Amino acid sequence: MTANQTGALLMCVSMAAFTFNDALVKLVGASLPLPQILTIRGLAASFLIYLLARNLGSLRMRLSRRAWAMIALRSLCEVGATYLFLTALLRMPIANITAVLQVLPLSVTLGAALLFSEPVGWRRMAAIVAGFCGMLLIVRPGPDGFSDGALFALGAVAFVTARDLVTRRMPPEVPSMTVTFCASLSVLAFGAISSVTVDWQPVSGDQLLVLMAAAFFIFGGYLCSVMTMRVGEIAVIAPLRYTGLLWALLLGWAVFGEWPDAVTMTGAGIVAAAGLFTLYRDRRIARRRTA
Repeated sequence: MTANQTGALLMCVSMAAFTFNDALVKLVGASLPLPQILTIRGLAASFLIYLLARNLGSLRMRLSRRAWAMIALRSLCEVGATYLFLTALLRMPIANITAVLQVLPLSVTLGAALLFSEPVGWRRMAAIVAGFCGMLLIVRPGPDGFSDGALFALGAVAFVTARDLVTRRMPPEVPSMTVTFCASLSVLAFGAISSVTVDWQPVSGDQLLVLMAAAFFIFGGYLCSVMTMRVGEIAVIAPLRYTGLLWALLLGWAVFGEWPDAVTMTGAGIVAAAGLFTLYRDRRIARRRTA
Protein backbone atom coordinates (compact mmCIF):
# COMPACT_ATOMS: atom_id res chain seq x y z
CA MET A 1 0.00 0.00 0.00
CA THR A 2 1.40 3.41 -0.98
CA ALA A 3 1.70 6.36 1.41
CA ASN A 4 -1.21 8.12 -0.28
CA GLN A 5 -3.40 5.02 -0.03
CA THR A 6 -2.55 4.66 3.66
CA GLY A 7 -3.29 8.33 4.27
CA ALA A 8 -6.58 8.07 2.39
CA LEU A 9 -7.62 5.06 4.46
CA LEU A 10 -6.74 6.84 7.70
CA MET A 11 -8.70 9.93 6.65
CA CYS A 12 -11.77 7.80 5.89
CA VAL A 13 -11.48 6.01 9.25
CA SER A 14 -11.06 9.35 11.02
CA MET A 15 -14.22 10.79 9.44
CA ALA A 16 -16.15 7.62 10.24
CA ALA A 17 -15.00 7.73 13.88
CA PHE A 18 -16.02 11.36 14.36
CA THR A 19 -19.42 10.71 12.74
CA PHE A 20 -20.07 7.64 14.90
CA ASN A 21 -19.28 9.77 17.94
CA ASP A 22 -21.86 12.32 16.77
CA ALA A 23 -24.48 9.62 16.32
CA LEU A 24 -23.84 8.18 19.79
CA VAL A 25 -24.06 11.62 21.43
CA LYS A 26 -27.29 12.32 19.57
CA LEU A 27 -28.62 8.94 20.70
CA VAL A 28 -27.92 9.47 24.40
CA GLY A 29 -28.70 13.21 24.24
CA ALA A 30 -32.41 12.45 24.24
CA SER A 31 -32.24 11.41 27.90
CA LEU A 32 -29.16 13.11 29.39
CA PRO A 33 -28.37 16.85 29.58
CA LEU A 34 -25.55 18.03 27.32
CA PRO A 35 -23.25 19.26 30.16
CA GLN A 36 -23.44 15.83 31.78
CA ILE A 37 -22.57 14.19 28.45
CA LEU A 38 -19.62 16.53 27.94
CA THR A 39 -18.31 15.78 31.43
CA ILE A 40 -18.55 12.00 31.29
CA ARG A 41 -17.34 11.70 27.70
CA GLY A 42 -14.67 14.31 28.31
CA LEU A 43 -13.15 12.44 31.25
CA ALA A 44 -12.68 9.28 29.21
CA ALA A 45 -11.60 11.05 26.01
CA SER A 46 -9.07 13.30 27.79
CA PHE A 47 -7.53 10.30 29.53
CA LEU A 48 -7.13 8.41 26.25
CA ILE A 49 -5.72 11.47 24.47
CA TYR A 50 -3.27 12.00 27.34
CA LEU A 51 -2.04 8.40 27.03
CA LEU A 52 -1.65 8.83 23.27
CA ALA A 53 0.24 12.11 23.63
CA ARG A 54 2.58 10.62 26.23
CA ASN A 55 3.19 7.56 24.08
CA LEU A 56 4.05 9.75 21.08
CA GLY A 57 6.28 11.95 23.23
CA SER A 58 4.38 15.01 22.03
CA LEU A 59 3.06 16.36 25.34
CA ARG A 60 5.24 19.41 25.75
CA MET A 61 4.42 21.98 28.44
CA ARG A 62 7.48 24.23 28.26
CA LEU A 63 6.25 26.62 25.62
CA SER A 64 6.51 30.34 25.00
CA ARG A 65 3.94 32.78 26.35
CA ARG A 66 2.72 33.44 22.81
CA ALA A 67 2.26 29.71 22.23
CA TRP A 68 0.16 29.34 25.38
CA ALA A 69 -1.92 32.37 24.40
CA MET A 70 -2.64 30.78 21.01
CA ILE A 71 -3.47 27.45 22.65
CA ALA A 72 -5.84 29.19 25.07
CA LEU A 73 -7.57 31.05 22.23
CA ARG A 74 -7.89 27.89 20.18
CA SER A 75 -9.24 25.97 23.17
CA LEU A 76 -11.86 28.67 23.72
CA CYS A 77 -12.93 28.31 20.10
CA GLU A 78 -13.03 24.52 20.57
CA VAL A 79 -15.37 24.90 23.55
CA GLY A 80 -17.71 27.18 21.61
CA ALA A 81 -17.66 24.93 18.55
CA THR A 82 -18.32 21.76 20.58
CA TYR A 83 -21.21 23.22 22.55
CA LEU A 84 -22.90 24.83 19.54
CA PHE A 85 -22.36 21.82 17.27
CA LEU A 86 -23.74 19.29 19.76
CA THR A 87 -26.67 21.57 20.60
CA ALA A 88 -27.46 21.78 16.88
CA LEU A 89 -26.95 18.02 16.55
CA LEU A 90 -29.65 17.39 19.16
CA ARG A 91 -32.08 19.61 17.21
CA MET A 92 -31.28 18.74 13.60
CA PRO A 93 -30.90 15.56 11.54
CA ILE A 94 -27.30 14.36 11.73
CA ALA A 95 -26.85 14.49 7.94
CA ASN A 96 -28.03 18.12 7.84
CA ILE A 97 -25.64 19.39 10.50
CA THR A 98 -22.79 17.37 8.96
CA ALA A 99 -23.56 18.86 5.55
CA VAL A 100 -23.49 22.38 7.00
CA LEU A 101 -20.01 21.75 8.43
CA GLN A 102 -18.72 20.77 4.98
CA VAL A 103 -18.60 24.49 4.23
CA LEU A 104 -15.57 24.80 6.53
CA PRO A 105 -12.84 24.63 3.82
CA LEU A 106 -14.62 27.53 2.14
CA SER A 107 -15.10 29.59 5.30
CA VAL A 108 -11.47 29.06 6.33
CA THR A 109 -10.27 30.13 2.88
CA LEU A 110 -12.45 33.25 3.07
CA GLY A 111 -11.33 34.00 6.63
CA ALA A 112 -7.67 33.65 5.68
CA ALA A 113 -8.20 36.07 2.80
CA LEU A 114 -9.95 38.64 5.01
CA LEU A 115 -7.71 38.38 8.08
CA PHE A 116 -4.33 37.32 6.70
CA SER A 117 -4.56 38.82 3.19
CA GLU A 118 -4.00 35.42 1.60
CA PRO A 119 -4.72 35.67 -2.14
CA VAL A 120 -8.01 34.20 -3.37
CA GLY A 121 -8.67 34.25 -7.10
CA TRP A 122 -12.04 34.77 -8.69
CA ARG A 123 -12.54 31.04 -9.25
CA ARG A 124 -12.16 30.17 -5.58
CA MET A 125 -14.25 33.18 -4.60
CA ALA A 126 -17.02 31.98 -6.92
CA ALA A 127 -16.77 28.53 -5.32
CA ILE A 128 -17.05 30.11 -1.86
CA VAL A 129 -20.19 32.04 -2.88
CA ALA A 130 -21.71 28.89 -4.40
CA GLY A 131 -20.88 26.91 -1.27
CA PHE A 132 -22.56 29.40 1.02
CA CYS A 133 -25.62 29.39 -1.23
CA GLY A 134 -25.68 25.61 -0.92
CA MET A 135 -25.48 25.94 2.85
CA LEU A 136 -28.54 28.21 2.80
CA LEU A 137 -30.43 25.46 0.97
CA ILE A 138 -29.60 23.14 3.87
CA VAL A 139 -30.54 25.45 6.76
CA ARG A 140 -33.38 27.11 4.78
CA PRO A 141 -34.40 30.20 6.77
CA GLY A 142 -38.17 30.58 6.86
CA PRO A 143 -40.37 33.68 7.11
CA ASP A 144 -39.39 34.02 10.79
CA GLY A 145 -35.67 33.60 10.10
CA PHE A 146 -33.40 30.71 10.95
CA SER A 147 -34.55 27.89 13.23
CA ASP A 148 -32.79 27.44 16.57
CA GLY A 149 -30.92 24.40 15.27
CA ALA A 150 -29.75 26.29 12.18
CA LEU A 151 -28.51 29.22 14.27
CA PHE A 152 -26.51 26.86 16.50
CA ALA A 153 -25.09 25.16 13.40
CA LEU A 154 -24.01 28.48 11.87
CA GLY A 155 -22.47 29.48 15.19
CA ALA A 156 -20.53 26.21 15.22
CA VAL A 157 -19.21 26.94 11.72
CA ALA A 158 -18.04 30.36 12.90
CA PHE A 159 -16.22 28.93 15.92
CA VAL A 160 -14.61 26.08 13.99
CA THR A 161 -13.48 28.54 11.32
CA ALA A 162 -11.92 30.74 14.02
CA ARG A 163 -10.30 27.67 15.59
CA ASP A 164 -8.72 26.61 12.30
CA LEU A 165 -7.50 30.13 11.55
CA VAL A 166 -5.86 30.29 14.98
CA THR A 167 -4.28 26.91 14.29
CA ARG A 168 -2.74 28.31 11.10
CA ARG A 169 -0.89 30.89 13.20
CA MET A 170 0.17 28.42 15.89
CA PRO A 171 3.96 28.48 16.47
CA PRO A 172 5.58 25.50 14.72
CA GLU A 173 7.23 24.25 17.92
CA VAL A 174 3.83 23.43 19.48
CA PRO A 175 3.05 19.68 19.09
CA SER A 176 -0.39 18.97 17.65
CA MET A 177 -1.20 16.48 20.40
CA THR A 178 -0.47 19.10 23.08
CA VAL A 179 -3.01 21.35 21.38
CA THR A 180 -5.52 18.49 21.15
CA PHE A 181 -5.09 17.53 24.79
CA CYS A 182 -5.55 21.13 25.98
CA ALA A 183 -8.66 21.47 23.83
CA SER A 184 -10.11 18.26 25.28
CA LEU A 185 -9.42 19.45 28.81
CA SER A 186 -11.08 22.78 28.04
CA VAL A 187 -14.25 21.09 26.80
CA LEU A 188 -14.20 18.84 29.87
CA ALA A 189 -13.83 21.87 32.17
CA PHE A 190 -16.70 23.64 30.39
CA GLY A 191 -18.91 20.58 30.74
CA ALA A 192 -18.08 20.18 34.43
CA ILE A 193 -18.67 23.86 35.24
CA SER A 194 -21.89 24.15 33.23
CA SER A 195 -23.19 20.87 34.66
CA VAL A 196 -23.81 22.55 38.02
CA THR A 197 -26.67 24.43 36.33
CA VAL A 198 -28.53 21.25 35.36
CA ASP A 199 -29.91 18.29 37.25
CA TRP A 200 -27.75 15.24 36.58
CA GLN A 201 -29.78 12.24 35.52
CA PRO A 202 -29.11 8.65 36.59
CA VAL A 203 -26.90 6.94 34.05
CA SER A 204 -27.83 3.40 33.12
CA GLY A 205 -25.31 0.79 32.11
CA ASP A 206 -26.35 1.11 28.46
CA GLN A 207 -25.99 4.89 28.53
CA LEU A 208 -22.55 4.66 30.11
CA LEU A 209 -21.52 2.17 27.45
CA VAL A 210 -22.70 4.57 24.73
CA LEU A 211 -20.73 7.44 26.27
CA MET A 212 -17.58 5.34 26.60
CA ALA A 213 -17.98 4.28 22.97
CA ALA A 214 -18.34 7.96 21.99
CA ALA A 215 -15.12 8.76 23.86
CA PHE A 216 -13.38 5.86 22.10
CA PHE A 217 -14.51 7.12 18.70
CA ILE A 218 -13.32 10.65 19.53
CA PHE A 219 -9.97 9.17 20.49
CA GLY A 220 -9.85 7.05 17.34
CA GLY A 221 -10.72 10.05 15.20
CA TYR A 222 -7.92 12.13 16.69
CA LEU A 223 -5.44 9.24 16.42
CA CYS A 224 -6.20 8.63 12.74
CA SER A 225 -6.18 12.35 11.94
CA VAL A 226 -2.73 12.70 13.51
CA MET A 227 -1.45 9.66 11.62
CA THR A 228 -2.95 11.04 8.41
CA MET A 229 -0.81 14.15 8.67
CA ARG A 230 2.32 11.96 8.78
CA VAL A 231 1.77 10.00 5.58
CA GLY A 232 0.85 10.85 2.01
CA GLU A 233 0.11 14.15 0.32
CA ILE A 234 -2.41 16.38 2.05
CA ALA A 235 -3.74 17.61 -1.31
CA VAL A 236 -4.61 14.01 -2.23
CA ILE A 237 -5.98 13.01 1.16
CA ALA A 238 -7.95 16.14 2.16
CA PRO A 239 -10.91 15.61 -0.24
CA LEU A 240 -11.73 12.37 1.56
CA ARG A 241 -12.93 14.38 4.57
CA TYR A 242 -16.24 14.52 2.69
CA THR A 243 -16.74 10.81 3.37
CA GLY A 244 -18.03 11.99 6.75
CA LEU A 245 -21.17 13.18 4.96
CA LEU A 246 -21.74 9.69 3.55
CA TRP A 247 -21.45 8.20 7.03
CA ALA A 248 -23.87 10.81 8.38
CA LEU A 249 -26.42 9.92 5.69
CA LEU A 250 -26.08 6.21 6.45
CA LEU A 251 -26.27 6.58 10.24
CA GLY A 252 -29.11 9.09 10.03
CA TRP A 253 -31.13 6.62 7.99
CA ALA A 254 -30.18 3.44 9.89
CA VAL A 255 -30.27 4.75 13.48
CA PHE A 256 -32.67 7.70 13.49
CA GLY A 257 -34.86 7.02 10.46
CA GLU A 258 -33.82 10.36 8.94
CA TRP A 259 -33.21 11.05 5.27
CA PRO A 260 -32.67 14.55 3.85
CA ASP A 261 -35.14 15.85 1.30
CA ALA A 262 -34.19 16.76 -2.25
CA VAL A 263 -33.49 20.43 -1.46
CA THR A 264 -31.13 19.52 1.40
CA MET A 265 -29.34 16.94 -0.76
CA THR A 266 -28.94 19.53 -3.51
CA GLY A 267 -27.46 22.00 -1.04
CA ALA A 268 -25.10 19.37 0.36
CA GLY A 269 -23.98 18.49 -3.16
CA ILE A 270 -23.27 22.14 -3.97
CA VAL A 271 -21.28 22.59 -0.74
CA ALA A 272 -19.24 19.43 -1.34
CA ALA A 273 -18.57 20.30 -4.99
CA ALA A 274 -17.49 23.83 -4.07
CA GLY A 275 -15.20 22.51 -1.33
CA LEU A 276 -13.62 19.94 -3.63
CA PHE A 277 -13.06 22.59 -6.30
CA THR A 278 -11.40 24.85 -3.73
CA LEU A 279 -9.08 22.03 -2.66
CA TYR A 280 -8.29 21.36 -6.34
CA ARG A 281 -7.40 25.02 -6.92
CA ASP A 282 -5.28 25.08 -3.76
CA ARG A 283 -3.35 22.06 -5.05
CA ARG A 284 -2.74 23.69 -8.45
CA ILE A 285 -1.57 26.93 -6.87
CA ALA A 286 0.79 25.03 -4.54
CA ARG A 287 2.27 23.18 -7.53
CA ARG A 288 2.88 26.45 -9.38
CA ARG A 289 4.69 27.90 -6.38
CA THR A 290 7.01 24.89 -6.11
CA ALA A 291 7.62 24.58 -9.86
